Amino acid sequence: MFKKILSELIDGKRLSETEAKEIMDVIMNGQAEDSQIASLLTVLRLRGETVDELTGFIRSLRGHVLPLEHDIPELIDTCGTGGDGASTFNISTATAILLSSLGVNVAKHGNRAVSSKSGSADVLEHLEIPIQQTPQEARSALERTNMCFLFAPQYHVAMKHAVKARKQIGFRTVFNCLGPMANPAGSNYQLIGVYDADLALKMAEAMKRVGAERVLFVTGGEGLDECSITTHTTMVELNNGKIDSYQFIPEDMGIKRGSLEDIQVSTVKESAELIKQIFSGEANEAATNVVALNAGACLYLVGRVDSIAEGVKTARNALAGGVALEQLKRLQYEKELKLHA
Repeated sequence: MFKKILSELIDGKRLSETEAKEIMDVIMNGQAEDSQIASLLTVLRLRGETVDELTGFIRSLRGHVLPLEHDIPELIDTCGTGGDGASTFNISTATAILLSSLGVNVAKHGNRAVSSKSGSADVLEHLEIPIQQTPQEARSALERTNMCFLFAPQYHVAMKHAVKARKQIGFRTVFNCLGPMANPAGSNYQLIGVYDADLALKMAEAMKRVGAERVLFVTGGEGLDECSITTHTTMVELNNGKIDSYQFIPEDMGIKRGSLEDIQVSTVKESAELIKQIFSGEANEAATNVVALNAGACLYLVGRVDSIAEGVKTARNALAGGVALEQLKRLQYEKELKLHA
């Protein structure tokens, strides 16, 4: 079946939603060779994935994920696609911490570094914030602190069958997009940073088809998979079946435009140090503003504010007033609790 589909794809075939789900099921069940997986990912990367293909792939991944059971009605994830090559600090992780300080429940989904200098799991360890090892631990942390971390390999166990092929080819693939769209907690709100605005539109349509409620897909004009403080941001908004697309610049949100160099890092340690500086009020303005901007978009997404600009003000007040710093310390204290449990 896999060989036949590969041959058809080489000849220009596009997969139907059902075919896409079936071939991803084969991969997730460990029934495909590494060379076959690599060939499929390469073909899709060269020509681009269709909405039908993305939808089928998402349905498959969601069928193989270990779910995080919970009864929290408002839950957000800030996991992005990665793969933008910009070497920025862990903006989405800092955003998640800031949101949790404001009482927003966050199930932060992420991994170790694959295509970046620092993965979310890596930077949390450097910040001395514990990574929960089981769904039970994650649910308990979420209830105590408004935030938990979902380490992707622990929940997307079946994706281990594609790891070797992904590492061998070395470039970003459709899996960069699929992970964020298959949050193990089934978060009803998501801010997904995407490195390409055209891909964001396809992802929005696919998420609409699988019943996602509220999702913001954001792409910086420089190709950043975050809201940008250096240029414009293209935002694709999915709101209960309706998709809109628009652009804004930092000044529209009441913040000063900054430089990319001010938010770039070379190591995990540098990323962690910059995040600490942001929360303690010692960081450069651009780094602080980019976190406030992304948090503002999330506050708008979950309905805490009526606009992103209003959300930015709320986020900046939390940073300036020490609310966010107290939450950072609270999350770090979780490590002490764990050690003495």
